[in-house]
Amino acid sequence: MHTLPFDTVLIANRGEIAARIIRTLRNLGLRSAIAYHEVDALTPAVSMADLAIPISGRTPVASYLDFAQIIAAARKASAGALHPGYGLLSENAEFARAVIEAGITFIGPAPEAIELMGDKIRARNFVQRNGFPVVPCAIEEDEPTTFVSRAQAVGFPLLVKLSAGGGGKGMRIVRDLGALEAAIEQARSEARRYFGDGRLYVERYLEIPRHIEVQVLGDAFGNLVHLFERECSVQRRFQKIIEETPSPALSPELRKRICEAAVGIARAAQYQNVGTVEFILSEGAFYFLEMNTRLQVEHPVTEMITGVDLIAEQVYAAAGRALSLSQSDIVSNGHAIELRLYAEAPERGYVPTTGKVLLLEFPDGVRIDSGIMQGQHITPAFDPMLAKIIVHAPSRIEAALKAHRAVRELVLLGCETNASLLARILADETFLGGQFHTGYLEENPHLAADNFATGLCAFLASAALLTRPVRASADAVPELHAALGSWRN
Repeated sequence: MHTLPFDTVLIANRGEIAARIIRTLRNLGLRSAIAYHEVDALTPAVSMADLAIPISGRTPVASYLDFAQIIAAARKASAGALHPGYGLLSENAEFARAVIEAGITFIGPAPEAIELMGDKIRARNFVQRNGFPVVPCAIEEDEPTTFVSRAQAVGFPLLVKLSAGGGGKGMRIVRDLGALEAAIEQARSEARRYFGDGRLYVERYLEIPRHIEVQVLGDAFGNLVHLFERECSVQRRFQKIIEETPSPALSPELRKRICEAAVGIARAAQYQNVGTVEFILSEGAFYFLEMNTRLQVEHPVTEMITGVDLIAEQVYAAAGRALSLSQSDIVSNGHAIELRLYAEAPERGYVPTTGKVLLLEFPDGVRIDSGIMQGQHITPAFDPMLAKIIVHAPSRIEAALKAHRAVRELVLLGCETNASLLARILADETFLGGQFHTGYLEENPHLAADNFATGLCAFLASAALLTRPVRASADAVPELHAALGSWRN
């Protein structure tokens, strides 16, 4: 029996993270409610929830961003708490404030922390004032008329970035002055379109960088711990594909320094609940990148090496409990790798794909966080991530081999995915040697390129799998087997 101040939690999200949250709520003895758009009616999360409440909007995404409908759904479910998952409204301070004002516990950090770290310019300045390293940069709003000249003084190559938003949107690498003004205008246009906020800044682009992030956890009593780091350098278009922990790039001494820096930044921000501090690592030095004031997509790898259920910790922290873990209690065990399965065609520039899931079989012996089921339609309405394959093993090489086997055993027919790309990365010498960086896929375009043999194998495998019912019927009914003659698979 739980001893929390609420017994029902509304999940203001969808897909695999909603299903993941429901599993933890069950373990805690809590009821789950979910607000869902009709396009998600046949998804696992909706079928798993104790209560499902339909919402609507001009578009599916718009329905999930509607404060009033989400809060009304929470009230209808008599939910005492709300979990925002990641993406959508998870880092919207106004939404967090509206939830709290409605008398509902927000399972996340305080709105003030979301505001501070959600504005990348403000966060960067805050971190620098508190003595932590940041990459040299120029901020447009400091003096708009001299922005281009100040950017040039930072030194090329530059990275143009948006103050608002995330997910790599609007980011552009600029290598010479001639391309700078066009990149600024393009980034500003995207910033206004996606986030309604056209503010920009540029920072020195570090060549051969690695993306390292640190999981932190805090409570309302000032206790803060880290749960080690994650390596997130295998990316396409500034979005992650493969994450792992521990990072093969860190020595024990560097790991200690970067994790302590993350805790220091979170402590300066008086941070509560689960969060992630992200850094860029280049030539042995690390620099603050941003802080995500929410659960991360890649949180499962941290759970695999520490044995800590991060969603349970979120619930406890939101309920006002003190941390039950001290830093010395948190131990890293083995190696974990997460693969993001996307509905996209890497060989065609990572264009999103759609279709009906005709056949779906996940591999055994690994953790699967999935938001799809057989018979479901994959639409262009949302982010293309379908599921995550997470493996754990005693060593990095063993984990990579286990992940490679798992993705090769995955069966998903009816929608193109990046499964073949993931398999090729896991078998690549550069990846296995741990010598990759954030430009790894751009430097190795052959990994994303499909070929005739791969396509033929996929076609033959599809044909064999789709004929299973016919072959099963033929074996069960001698007359049908005779009618088929010598045709066998």
